[in-house]
Amino acid sequence: MNDALLPGRGFDAESLPSPEAGVATVLERWCPAELPVEEVPLARAVGRVLARDARADAPVPSRPRSMMDGYAVRAADVAGASAGHPARLAVVAEIRMGAAPPRALAAGEAMRIPTGGVLPEGSDAVVPQEDARGGADGAVEIVEGVASGEFVTRVGEDLAPGETVLPAGRRLRGVEMGLLATLGWERVAVRARPVVGVLSTGDELVPAGSEPGVGQVRDSNRHVVGAVLEQMGARVEQLPHVGDRAQELEAALRDGLARCDAIVLTGGSSVGERDLTPAAIAALGEPGVVLHGIKVKPGKPTLFASVGGKLIIGLPGNPTSAVTILLAVARPVIDALVGATQPQPPPTTARMEHQIRGRVGWTWYVPVSLHRVAAQTVARPLQLRSSHVALLARADGYVRIPPERGMAAAGELVEVHPLS
Repeated sequence: MNDALLPGRGFDAESLPSPEAGVATVLERWCPAELPVEEVPLARAVGRVLARDARADAPVPSRPRSMMDGYAVRAADVAGASAGHPARLAVVAEIRMGAAPPRALAAGEAMRIPTGGVLPEGSDAVVPQEDARGGADGAVEIVEGVASGEFVTRVGEDLAPGETVLPAGRRLRGVEMGLLATLGWERVAVRARPVVGVLSTGDELVPAGSEPGVGQVRDSNRHVVGAVLEQMGARVEQLPHVGDRAQELEAALRDGLARCDAIVLTGGSSVGERDLTPAAIAALGEPGVVLHGIKVKPGKPTLFASVGGKLIIGLPGNPTSAVTILLAVARPVIDALVGATQPQPPPTTARMEHQIRGRVGWTWYVPVSLHRVAAQTVARPLQLRSSHVALLARADGYVRIPPERGMAAAGELVEVHPLS
């Protein structure tokens, strides 16, 4: 466990690791179990983690194809053609989609061809329809010459034989389903989804369908944390709510670890009288708490632990802090848990609408909304209040304020990381 806690005084801020260093420590000391492989229908593979490399076993396309509606020709027959000196060719056939060309193309001939049509033997280029005249009387005049290979998709240009087109560990998106279908995959080998128990703690929490009393709040964290974990590739099990009692939390964690591959809990990780989580984890087994506290805003009291090889993540109880830490800090750990190896989704570039001030030496994650202003994408910082439930629902992403600067200037080009 890190030594950033001072007995009776809370966190020693100067001893807290950065988010990157903290996550590196967790990944060094916790080794996720390899997930079993299962096959699912192609239609159900979206969002799953690919278990085996997807390779092309044949060239795509397997024959040269036209990129335009027009005429398949021999480039040598139309060299130098222009509106003033057109090349006249005999139209000998029409190539249809889904069918082979009727015969090879001889010198002085052309065949009508649609976009995606297979070029006949003997042809090596396509003249677009707009660069041709006539064609109805069995002849066509070409008014713009083409070079060999022009407007043609060559054999294997899209996929080469043996090429790895999707590596194992890739979290599959909807746009990749067509690619797998092109490879002939009706079933897809994916990693089984790890079961992650979501546990919320705190005497102040009541179910979403209940009317909160004085000092109470609806338990919203479990639903947003569960939804984000599902998007990241986990299968979520909602565990029963636990109050602020150490024995109750220990029992809930023990039961959850027996049923789940990991547990993500919110609340109970700050330093104080309600700091129940570290003690409860210590009673469960080795190695216990690996990291407690990181030099970040929001989310300083974040906790990572491992018991019997199973992961425990303790998120702050404040809604904005919990989700921000899950997305911005814990993502590499969750990726390791689900077997995903690709980096996080790429950020969007935007200009800061006005200055953000953080704190030098600390990493800040600031929620922003995106707007179009004078043909530019502008990031508008939202007031950071960790306890606000609606804050992230109003945001389009977050901006990372690096510790070495502690600020982002108005008009500065920044990276906005998505919330999904």
